[in-house]
Amino acid sequence: MYREEGGRERKSYAAVDMDLRSELLKSIWYGFTALDLEKSGKVSKSQLKVLSHNLCTVLSIPHDPVALEEHFRDDDDGPVSSQGYMPYLNKYILDKVEEGCFVKEQVDELCWTLTAKKNYKPGKDNKNVLPGKDAFSLWCLFNFLSEDKYPLIMVPDEVEYLLKKMCMAMSVELNCVELEDFISKDTVQQNGFTVWSFLDMMNSGKVTRGVDQEITSMAIEEVYREIVGDVLKEGYLWKKGQLRRNWKERWFTLRPGTLAYYTSEDRKDRQGNIPLDGDCCVEVLPDRDGKRCMFCLKTLSKTYEMSASDTKQRQEWTAAIQTAIRLHTEGKTSLHKDLKLKRREQREQRERRRLAKEEELQRFRALQEEKERKLAELELLKEAQRQAQALLEQDEMRRRQQHDEMQRALEVQLREAEESRASMQAEMILKEEEAERQRKRIKELEGLQTSLEEALHQEIKARQDEEVFRYAQTGLLSEEEEKMKALMALQDEQEEYIRKTQREKQELRQEMENKTRALEEAQRQLEEVRANRHRVDQDVVAAQRKLRQASTNVKHWNVQMNRLMSPVGPGEKRSSGGSFSRFQIPSQRDPGLRLRQRSEEQDDESKENVDSSGAGLGCEGERRLSQTSNGGMDIP
Repeated sequence: MYREEGGRERKSYAAVDMDLRSELLKSIWYGFTALDLEKSGKVSKSQLKVLSHNLCTVLSIPHDPVALEEHFRDDDDGPVSSQGYMPYLNKYILDKVEEGCFVKEQVDELCWTLTAKKNYKPGKDNKNVLPGKDAFSLWCLFNFLSEDKYPLIMVPDEVEYLLKKMCMAMSVELNCVELEDFISKDTVQQNGFTVWSFLDMMNSGKVTRGVDQEITSMAIEEVYREIVGDVLKEGYLWKKGQLRRNWKERWFTLRPGTLAYYTSEDRKDRQGNIPLDGDCCVEVLPDRDGKRCMFCLKTLSKTYEMSASDTKQRQEWTAAIQTAIRLHTEGKTSLHKDLKLKRREQREQRERRRLAKEEELQRFRALQEEKERKLAELELLKEAQRQAQALLEQDEMRRRQQHDEMQRALEVQLREAEESRASMQAEMILKEEEAERQRKRIKELEGLQTSLEEALHQEIKARQDEEVFRYAQTGLLSEEEEKMKALMALQDEQEEYIRKTQREKQELRQEMENKTRALEEAQRQLEEVRANRHRVDQDVVAAQRKLRQASTNVKHWNVQMNRLMSPVGPGEKRSSGGSFSRFQIPSQRDPGLRLRQRSEEQDDESKENVDSSGAGLGCEGERRLSQTSNGGMDIP
C-alpha cells in the first residue's frame, strides 16, 4: 500500500514538471521569436547567449557559456536555427529547473519585455489603451489558455470564456454581437486568436466600453490571480484565535493544497498558512459567541473556526475549500488547468459529433440519391408500360378493322349467295351454269378458309402477347420481392441505428425521423409496385378476354361457313315452296363437306386451347367468359 501511494505521488510530480515545462516553453517561444527579426526561424548566436544568460538568471540556475559554445561549435559563422536551440534549451536549462526555486512571473516578465518591444504597439490616439501591467496580465492569461501548438493561438471558445470571466468581475454583460463580428474577421485564416489580435481587441474598448479604467484593471488582476495564480477564492473572514480565543478579521487566500490568511488584502503580512490534504474536512457550525454563518476547518492537528459575512459567502467558502482538498487529493495543482482540459475534451467531442453528423448527412444524401435512382427506374417502367398499352391499343384497333372488313365481306358473300340462289331457282335446267356457280362457291370457301387461317394466326399472336404480359408480371413480382428485401434491410438498419443512438437520442432525433421518412418512402414505393402489378394483372385479364373474343369470332366464322356448306346438286327438282334451303348433295360427293369437317376440328382445337389458358381464372373469370360467349356478334 505504501509503495502504491508513493508511486502515485511520483507520477503526479512528473506531471506537474511537464506542465511547468510546457508553460515555460510558451513564454520562451515569444522571447525567441522576438529575436527572430527576419522571421526565418533563425537567431544569431550572440542573441542566444544573452537570452540563455537571462533565462538562467530568472530561473535561478547556473549559466554555463562554454556549453553553448560547445553545442554550436559548427555554427560559428552563421545564425542558429530554432531546431538547433531547442536541444540546448532542454538539456542545459529546463532539465536543471527545480520547482519552487524561482518565480515564474519573473520569467514571464523577461519574455514579455522582449516580445512587447517588437510586437505590442498600441495606438497612441486610442483612449482605451490598457496599462503595461494589465497588458502583461492579459498576455499571461492568453499563454495559459492557448493551445499547446505553435504558433500559439487561442480558440474562440477560450476567448469567450476569458471575456466572460472578466465581465463577471466587472459586473457587466458581454457584448456577444461585437465579439462574434471580431471572431469572424480574425479567424478567417488562423482559426483562432493571436495574442496581439486579442490585445488589439481589448484596446479597442469594445469589451470595456463604459467601464472605468480602474475597474477594468481590478477585474484583470482578479482574473489573473484566479486563473494564473491558482487562487480559488479570496476575501475577508472572521477567524477565532488559537490561544487568546478572540475573533479577528483576516484576508484569506485559498489555493489547491493551502489556505493562507493575511492582515489585510494587500497580502504583505501573512499571519498563517493552513495546509490542506485528504485528512481535512469542513463543517458548518451553529451561531454562537455573537457570530453568525460559522464554519470550521478540521485538520489532524488543529480546528480553525471562521465566520462569514452571510450564508451565501459561507456556502461559497466551504465549497471552495472542499474543491481545494479534492484537487490536492487528486494530485492536481491548478483548478483551471483541469477545467481547460475538460473544455478541450468537450470541444473535441463536439467536433466528433459534428463529423459524425456530417457522415450521417452524407449517408442520407446517398440514400436520397438511391431513392431518386429508384424513382427514375419506376418512371422508365411506367414509360414501358405506357408504350405496351399503346401497342395493345393499336393491336385492338387493327383487330377491329379486320373484323369490320371480314363482316362486310361476309355480308357481300351473303348477298351474292342470295342472288345465286335466285338465279339457280330461275335456271335449274342450266346444268353447266350451275356447275360454274358451284366452282365459284368453292373458290369463295377457299377464301374463307384463308381468312380462318389468318384468324388462327391472330389467335396465336394473342397468346404470345399473353405470354409477354405474364413475363412482365413475373418481373414485377421479382422487383416486388427486391423492394421487400430493401424494406426489410432499411428496417434492420433503423433498428440497429436506434440501438446505437439511445445514448444520444436527443441530438439524433431528427436523423431518426429522416430514417423513418426513408422507410415510409420505401413502403410507398412498394405500394406503387404492387399497384403496377395489379394493373398488369388487369392487362393480362384483358388480353385473355380478347383471346376469348377471337375464339368466339372463329366459332362465328365456322357457323357462317356451315351455312354456306349447303350446295345445290344437279338434276334435283325445285321445291314447291320455292325454297332452296332443302337442296342437299350426298355427303360422299360434297367437296365442301370435308372443309366443314376440317373447320369443326380446328374449332374444337381452339376451344381446348382457350379452356387450358383460362383454367387459372376464378369464378368471376368463368362467368365473364360465358357472358362473352353467349353475347357474341350476331350476323343476319
